[in-house]
Order: sequence, then structure tokens, then C-alpha cells
Amino acid sequence: MTKTNPGNFFEDFELGQVIHHATPRTVTEGDRAVYGAIYPTRFALPSSAAFAAACGLHPAPVEELIGFHIAFGKTVPDISLNAVANLGYAECRFHRPVHPGDTISTTSEVIGLKENSSGKTGVVYVRSTATNQDDDVVIDWARWVMVNKADHAAPAPDASVPELAKAVSADDLIVPDGLDFTNYDIAAAGEPHRWDDYEVGEKIDHVDGVTLTDAEHMMATRLWQNTAKVHFNVEARPDGDRLVYGGHIISMARALSFNGLANAQLIAAINAGAHTAPAFAGDTIYAWSEVLDRAETAVPSVGALRLRLVATKGRDESMTLRGDDGRYAPGVLLDLDLWALCPR
Repeated sequence: MTKTNPGNFFEDFELGQVIHHATPRTVTEGDRAVYGAIYPTRFALPSSAAFAAACGLHPAPVEELIGFHIAFGKTVPDISLNAVANLGYAECRFHRPVHPGDTISTTSEVIGLKENSSGKTGVVYVRSTATNQDDDVVIDWARWVMVNKADHAAPAPDASVPELAKAVSADDLIVPDGLDFTNYDIAAAGEPHRWDDYEVGEKIDHVDGVTLTDAEHMMATRLWQNTAKVHFNVEARPDGDRLVYGGHIISMARALSFNGLANAQLIAAINAGAHTAPAFAGDTIYAWSEVLDRAETAVPSVGALRLRLVATKGRDESMTLRGDDGRYAPGVLLDLDLWALCPR
């Protein structure tokens, strides 16, 4: 009798199935330090306890993506260990800041299944919820992932594709309790541009680039306890390359976006996301953003910017998302639609 876990294949999932993921993970100040060592992040609020306290947040939260990656990593052994690709995200909301000392646990519900025409793979849709030690919801999100079948002859389930919102409504954004940008320190934050200074349709080239290395992307992925084989094992892919975890690209692009969006201090929601092409060690990552919308919040000093954050392999000064054929332009690695909270 085998005691090891080969992971779930497409035919192992059932609509409505609820999975309680191992292992609860306690966030530490070490996570903040290692995150800052791997990514060139400089956002003042998660970097400075004094800045966070002046904005009404004490203790200082860690970056939202630390919580997201930890919560996401919990799901990998059960949802995507045998995945071909993580296809997209939707309806992701950050309910409350994550602090050192918080313990994150994650559960997922299977909300959709659709076998692909090849009969060798299928798409699994899940809604995942991360809670803290007090059972308070920290983050919830939907994602869909293409998963291999172990038995190609296994019968296909009835196709069921969930309807997911194209964007989180601005009215549903959650401003953390106590957050107040009334006495916001522009000099400490690093840029003068507030919510009112951005216009819908504006594009921002974040200029800076970072070359990926195997050591850093594998360290980051292990930090989140993400066990997907393709990120570590050269025998897991026919080409022998280690695939860079998509979350590594998300965090790299978010960090690079500081140059031009330094005051987009907190991610409130991820509306949609697509990893549009693979990334490998040696690729140099750049980023640009487009302002999609602006919204007021219930807190007068806090505004919300809806941003398209795009990561590219090599710098694209034209900031082109799609070609004339409607397909993603060559070099585009990530297309992420998010809401960020910014001082007014």
C-alpha cells in the first residue's frame, strides 16, 4: 500500500468537492525580509512600521502578495501538482491585512470541470479561501488550471464552467480598518503622484528590468511551499528547463511598478489575470501599467486605481498588449488586472 501522494489528476476531481489543504503556515518577519531580498520592492507601507502606523495600520502588514502566495501554495499539492498550466484568476479580494504571527490556512471548492477535446487534459475551476488563526477570511479567489489525466480512457464529466465576474466592483473593495491617508508623507513614499494625478487610459513604463535566475525563483517558490514539479525538477518537462512560477512574475512586476506607482500602496483586489507565456531563468523582466479606472472609497483620503499590470520579456517601449490579430504581443508574460489603494 503506497503512502505517498501523487497528486490529483483531472478525473479525481468532482463538482462541489471541498478540499482542506495542508499545511497551515505562520507568517514571520523573515517572510518580509526574504521577499525584499528576492524582489526589488520599495512600497513604503509594508517596508516601514512607522509609515504604516502613520497611515493607521499597526502592526505593519506584510505585502499582500506574501499572503496570496502562501495561500496559493497551500492549494498546489491538491489542485495543480499535475497541472500543465495555471490559466487564470478572477474575483480575488484581500479582506484584511496579513501580519507577522498570523497563521494562514486554505480550503478550496471545485466549482467547474471541463475536459479538453484531446481527452488527455481538462480544466479544473476552484474557489479558494484563506483564513487566519481566528477563522477570519484573509483572501478569497477563483482560478482555473489545466490538469493532466492519468487515465486517458476515463470518462469525461459533464462540462460545467462557472460564470465569473470580469472585475470586482469598486463598491465591494475592502479598505482595511483604520487606514487613513490624510497625513500621507509623500517624501517618505518616494513619489508625489496621488490618485487625482492619474488619468484613465494613461500608460506608465516602469523602466527598470530584472534578469531571472534559477536560484531566486526556486527559493521564492519554496518559500511559499509550492510543490509543483515543473519549477524544480528538470525531468518534469521535455525541454529540461525549470518553469518559473507565475507568482514570481506577479511579484516581480508589482515590485517594478514602484517606479511610477509608488503610492499604489495596497492591492485591494485582483480582477483577472493570465500567464500568457512561460518564463525561464535568463529572461529579463520589465513591466508597464495602464490605468483602467478610478473610484472613490468609503474613506475620503483613500482612492482606488484599477490598473492593468503587464510583465514582458524584454522591454517594450511601445507598451503593446495585443497584436492586430488579437493575440498577446510577443514577449508578454503576464496580464494582470487589479485594484490598488492610493492617497487622494
